[in-house]
Amino acid sequence: MNRPSTIRHIVIGSRREKSKGRWREAVRAGFTAFALLGCFASAARADDADFVKSKKCMVCHAIDEKRVGPPFKAIAARYANEPGAEARLTNKIRVGGSGAWGILPMPASDSVSDADAKRLAHWVLMQK
Repeated sequence: MNRPSTIRHIVIGSRREKSKGRWREAVRAGFTAFALLGCFASAARADDADFVKSKKCMVCHAIDEKRVGPPFKAIAARYANEPGAEARLTNKIRVGGSGAWGILPMPASDSVSDADAKRLAHWVLMQK
């Protein structure tokens, strides 16, 4: 007979079971990490929305409707594939601008720090 010995079969079988168990643990850990990351990401988005409101951006802009300025979704769509869009928007938030969305200029935001302007620009670009 060409049957493997019982000891050899048990050892090989237990190795397979151990590797399956490790693989299952890794998959579970991956799904858990992904779920937690999703929870933290949605919490970060809520915090960022409150941050945008605290900087008075919502006085002139809305997420999906035109007010004095363009909606954030339209801004994100316009700059979606542009390299350096975040830096450009960061500068526009700090310095202001005119002509890109009509005749009304966007006033400079001197009270917004460079780091806050970068965070605002990143948030705007995420509003696709």
